[in-house]
Amino acid sequence: GLLSVIQRLKGSPEQELRIVLLGLDNAGKTTLLKRLASEEVSTITPTQGFNIKCVQSHGLKLNVWDIGGQRSIRPYWKKYLGSTDLLIYVIDSADQKRFEETGQELAELTEDESLTGVPLLVFANKQDLVTAAPAAEIAEGLSLHTYRDREWQIQACSALSGEGVQDGMNWISSQIMNRKK
Repeated sequence: GLLSVIQRLKGSPEQELRIVLLGLDNAGKTTLLKRLASEEVSTITPTQGFNIKCVQSHGLKLNVWDIGGQRSIRPYWKKYLGSTDLLIYVIDSADQKRFEETGQELAELTEDESLTGVPLLVFANKQDLVTAAPAAEIAEGLSLHTYRDREWQIQACSALSGEGVQDGMNWISSQIMNRKK
């Protein structure tokens, strides 16, 4: 589970990994965070402000900042980007009406100098819904192929069922290990 991924992410006990988890409201960020922390995901309320989950094991610490995605909160996202080791961006794959909006928000984020070179994992969430767009289609719509200044990955998932979440965490692990070399 998550602890084994964390152990692979960190080679020495004094290191910490700071992950910022962003996306529009109702994309599934908090559900994803609870899934990563092996917590119950049946009742989730919209995040007003932010949640932080710190998972410690064998001297390893993973700090995940889940920041609300409501339009009124988004201007404050940039205040949380300093010292970010990895950006996770969550998209509601079934809410195609908001793809343009989420793409604009992601593009603005990746232009921020605090995130220069920071790896990006896009979770194409809610793949369990019949109306969900495939991850490849979302990647094309977001023009992820134009992101040349960082490693990126799009991962189809369902935060509710957990499907695809571990695959995304494995990618994170490989990114951190590659950066240490």
